[in-house]
Formats: sequence, C-alpha cells, structure tokens
Amino acid sequence: MTEPKAKLYIVEANVLPDIFIEVSRAKELLETGEVSTVAEAVSRVGISRSAFYKYKDSIRPFRSMKRDQVITLSVIMRDKLGTLSSVLAIFAGINANILTINQSIPTDGVAIVTISFVPEDPSVTLDMLRTEIEALPTVIRIELLAG
Repeated sequence: MTEPKAKLYIVEANVLPDIFIEVSRAKELLETGEVSTVAEAVSRVGISRSAFYKYKDSIRPFRSMKRDQVITLSVIMRDKLGTLSSVLAIFAGINANILTINQSIPTDGVAIVTISFVPEDPSVTLDMLRTEIEALPTVIRIELLAG
C-alpha cells in the first residue's frame, strides 16, 4: 500500500506558532555550520530537542522549495574592464541569488559567462532581466540555457 501524498500549505510566518519558526532557525544554524550539533542549535534558539525532532522534517522555508526555479544564462560579452561587474550589478539590483558564475578566458576580445541564479523577486521577469542586460553596450548576446 502506498503512503498518501503529503498535503502542503504556504502560510505567512507571522501566523505560525513560534515553535515552527524556531525549528526553522535551528535547521538553518545547522545547515550554515554556525553550530555543529542539534544540542547547540536548539540551545541557541531556545527550544527543546524533542520539539526540534518532532517538526524538523516537516518544516522548510519557502525559499528551499524553489530549487526548480534555478535559471542559467549565457552572456556573451566584450572583454572590457567593468563589463562583468555591470552585469552582476543588474542581478544585485533585482535581488537575485547567484549560485554559480563561470567565465571563459577571453578570446578575440570576447568572453562567455555562464550565470546560474534563483530569482528572489517574483515581479521581475526573465524578459525584463534580459532586456536590462542586453542594454549594456559591452554585452553582445544573452541566451537562456536552463530554467
């Protein structure tokens, strides 16, 4: 017999019981390496180990459930001082979480940069981002590779 599929809800954090928020904070402390044991994490956030273990597998911040929204772009740009910095400033301006940046060694004055990121602002569309990057005078072309 198969187990029934979990039912998921998106709920604003301010209406959740505090224990859920604290379990999430404890998990984050462990994931980031700020603490090395569950005992340290629960002590830091002020909850019991039993509460942590009771809820830890059922609580995930919304951000961690967006893994399928990773977008990868290839940006072909001229090898000019500040070009990559200008592109990255656009990503910073839309509050994108950049996961990886790979740049080829420039040949014939052109470099290819591959950027994988998670968009944090749902109001910013890929077309808007693409238009802003392509408007830079040193950007030749931008291509969507995945996402």
